[in-house]
Amino acid sequence: MAAKPAETRRLYLQIADKLRALMEQPDFARNGRLPPERELAERLGVSRPTVREALVALELEGRVEIRMGSGVYVCATHGEATSAVPNEDELGDSLVDNMAARSLIEGAIVASVAPFAKPKALKALRAIYDDMAREVAAGQIPIGPDRAFHAAIAQMSGNEVLIRLIASLFDERHSPLSTKLRDHFENDGTWRAALGEHKEILDALEARDPVQAQAAMQRHIKASLERVMAQRKQG
Repeated sequence: MAAKPAETRRLYLQIADKLRALMEQPDFARNGRLPPERELAERLGVSRPTVREALVALELEGRVEIRMGSGVYVCATHGEATSAVPNEDELGDSLVDNMAARSLIEGAIVASVAPFAKPKALKALRAIYDDMAREVAAGQIPIGPDRAFHAAIAQMSGNEVLIRLIASLFDERHSPLSTKLRDHFENDGTWRAALGEHKEILDALEARDPVQAQAAMQRHIKASLERVMAQRKQG
């Protein structure tokens, strides 16, 4: 299969290509350790989140190892490819792009449904939130209730296209790239914060306030991205 033109490939994959080339330079990764994300971002002319996504792509490829609290290191066996390594199409979309799309679309949806939310739908949404709260309190990751919460708001629109779209965008979190990012940078504290943000969305819907509902949804999605992308590794 012919390679995709560079300009049509995801930006983080283009940056991963550049990092591979830099890793071949003898003085780039001193003692096997790559420069900090900030330095890489400045050198490559992109944002730190894009660099982080590129590094995770290289980790999935087996070329580097991300050690929390220490840095990113070249793997001694990086030249050995395995069948388990996902190809470019399997890696998934940029989490930054995905969350930007969700913020725009889910923000518009929740604003449009807030004034007309039916008591039955709100009661069901409250029950989903309660399920999420119980799982968080038990130290579990509430993936099921989280998805159900966002899906339920989309269903309030009655628009099947939007319902499918939100489900597809949400399920992108299970792509290899997004899963690895979350494995590294999410923790119990991030889910406690997310629970409070869902409460703000629910409260705004129950008040039938479209402005606050949209603001709460967009704050939540922005904060969710920042919890994965803004946390710093030492070094």
